[in-house]
Amino acid sequence: MTNGRKTIGAKLSGLTITIAAAMVLSACSMAPKYQQPEVFSEDAQFRYNNTNHAQIRAYDLGWQAYFTDPQLKQLIGLALENNKDLRLAALNVESVEKQFRIQNAERFPGLNVNGSKSRSRSAADLRGQNSDAISQQYSVGLGVASFELDLWGKIKSLSDSALNQYFSSREARDAAQISLVATVAKAYYAERFANEAMKVSQGVMESREKSLRLASLRYQHGVSSKIDLRQAETLVESAKADYQAQLRAREQARNALVTLVGGNYPSQLATASSLTQQFAYDSLPAGLPSEMLLYRPDIRQAEYQLKSANADIGAARAAFFPSISLTGNIGSGSTSLDGLFTGPNRTWSFMPQINWPIFNWGATKAGLDLVKVRKEISIVNYEKAVQDAFQDVSDVLAANTTLKAQYASQSKSTTAEVDRNRLMQMRYNQGITDSLALLDSQRQSYAAQMSLLAVQQQWLNSHVDLYRTLGGGLKAYSDGQVPTIQNTQP
Repeated sequence: MTNGRKTIGAKLSGLTITIAAAMVLSACSMAPKYQQPEVFSEDAQFRYNNTNHAQIRAYDLGWQAYFTDPQLKQLIGLALENNKDLRLAALNVESVEKQFRIQNAERFPGLNVNGSKSRSRSAADLRGQNSDAISQQYSVGLGVASFELDLWGKIKSLSDSALNQYFSSREARDAAQISLVATVAKAYYAERFANEAMKVSQGVMESREKSLRLASLRYQHGVSSKIDLRQAETLVESAKADYQAQLRAREQARNALVTLVGGNYPSQLATASSLTQQFAYDSLPAGLPSEMLLYRPDIRQAEYQLKSANADIGAARAAFFPSISLTGNIGSGSTSLDGLFTGPNRTWSFMPQINWPIFNWGATKAGLDLVKVRKEISIVNYEKAVQDAFQDVSDVLAANTTLKAQYASQSKSTTAEVDRNRLMQMRYNQGITDSLALLDSQRQSYAAQMSLLAVQQQWLNSHVDLYRTLGGGLKAYSDGQVPTIQNTQP
């Protein structure tokens, strides 16, 4: 009995050593060493970058601190909590995480406990003279089922690939959150500016209706022609049509907000701030182009995809070499439950298997070529993500600077046009000028006011885009104190 126990112990010790050695060897990998592609030169710079603006970076600035409008912050909070697209992105992260855990578990042997009982009756002609008609067996064991020794790092490479896929899904979720914050802000501004445009259209419509009444009286008294009357009617109806267009834009912006917040649009909203005080900062530093690699989740997502493709090459290379799988079991068996755990009834088995590919070289080589091409695709996607991000930031910086100057000029022009229209109305009322000059003045004044609103909306949207493109929108609150609200009127 003692010798039997020593033999079983020696076998079990050998199995343990073999598994431990396999786990040590699994640290090896045939994947090529990862190198980050070079995408920026050392002297790469952004134009229109406010390099002297020593402020907190967008990545570290929480959206609760950047946006200062209580109503907008309420809507952003609801969207982050209830938006269906963001929820799907979060569930995708969870799904990929579970896939990684499954793949990573294959690097370690799985131990299974099994137990069984069997009871049977033998035919009289088939059993011995002193054998019982009814027999029973009990068995219990602890086993390893088909554990592959990772001699060439295939399992490790597949695990690394799955891990980077998980990291990539997390970055995709972060990118979705940043995009959601920006989209809610733009939809909010679209609704606010549609309301402002409706007010302008309403004022113009009332003014034109007064002019129409005056033109009707002048026509009735033979002072003006019917052409003047029809032109006044045309302008009134045109103002009414513009009002309906702005009403449609407002309702569509509201519908977009309802969808973005998950359909739970609040009946009570916080008090809205002035459109001239929407941001804590009127500009944000872009830094160096290379810093986008740290702050942009879409770029990090593309890089994790590249790392995953790089790890797949290691798994494809390992497929050329033989694989060894181990199956083993130790336990005990007996015809009675009392004798199940006695020494003489111990059992064990050890069944190594080797699989060496011989006649599938072509398919294995094609598999390796495929993952290499996929890595090249991932490199191109990464470089494209960086280039698109560079253009994104450059466009926003240019827009942020030029829209400020454009708004200043447009504001002066609108003030002059509104005043000119007031003076023209006075001259028309006194009979100094004709209706054609008045109508032309009204059209230009109205167009100038609408253009001013459009430029102001673009300017606010450019601030949202600047915050988004520089990686802002992930944090709700900034590290440190909330900055002082500044007047963001250009």
